[in-house]
Amino acid sequence: MESLLTYIINNFGRLGIAFLMALENVFPPLPSEVVLSFGGFMTTQSSLGVTGVVVSATIGSVGGATVLYYFGKFQAQKRMEKIVDKWGHILPIDKEDIYKTNDWFSKFQSVAVFICRFIPVMRSIISIPAGMVHMNILLFLTLTTVGTLIWNTVLVYLGASAGGSWQTIVGYMDIYSKIMYGILIAVVIILIFLLIKKKKR
Repeated sequence: MESLLTYIINNFGRLGIAFLMALENVFPPLPSEVVLSFGGFMTTQSSLGVTGVVVSATIGSVGGATVLYYFGKFQAQKRMEKIVDKWGHILPIDKEDIYKTNDWFSKFQSVAVFICRFIPVMRSIISIPAGMVHMNILLFLTLTTVGTLIWNTVLVYLGASAGGSWQTIVGYMDIYSKIMYGILIAVVIILIFLLIKKKKR
């Protein structure tokens, strides 16, 4: 991974960082923690500046999030309904549940979009339901940009401060990610349990 990042950043500079962060949004297995921490480290080894890395990373992230937003707006709802039509007799959900979930998300969309920018995986996925409920695009872009800018700034500065020990930052972020994954899994299990319980009434 490090050799690939080094190649991309050395050869494409800020454009490479923007590309990696856009890719991270649509391909979550490429963690932003690694890209940003390493990008911060590279500011100590090249002509790249911290500000340039942060700005490039933010542009890439917002670009990737926008792609997912429009996917949610024009495709996700139809695909969800097709899945329910095909597997609804097995899954504990129906189309009405999808509509209710959309209504619920609409009430908390601003908070959800902003907070999820600090949660691994969810920082990418959250753009899809935002598109599904046709969240105001300017509001979406504003919240996404602010949240992303904070996240990127912290990790790039940490990577720059750690220097050659930048992987230590990744290690700490891995612990943070596992904690967040545990919380998310617990929330999903509770929601599924409540949904099944409600259906049995």
